[in-house]
Amino acid sequence: MPKFAFAYHGAPEFKSKEDGQAHMQKWMAWIDGMGDAVIERGMPFKDAKTLSKDGVTDGGGANPLTGITIVEAADMDAAIELAKGCPHLNGGTIEVAEAMDMPM
Repeated sequence: MPKFAFAYHGAPEFKSKEDGQAHMQKWMAWIDGMGDAVIERGMPFKDAKTLSKDGVTDGGGANPLTGITIVEAADMDAAIELAKGCPHLNGGTIEVAEAMDMPM
């Protein structure tokens, strides 16, 4: 079955620690709800730097990468349907990308 990366960009803003904890509970329920489709639950990111031929800039650009999750799904449409339930969409975006099947 094809693998897909959910690349989280930006982040919801929380008014309190409790708001952040409530968001995390929703995120855990969403990730658990995908069951065996989840290959890598997630890896959150903090500081980022962007490299180019001109040098290094801080902050990850205008829409910084804030984490990833790897899932298996029948096709891109099925992967998008899985991503649609993510609470990260309440303030952030998710890029869905299909992994290429090639020897490395």
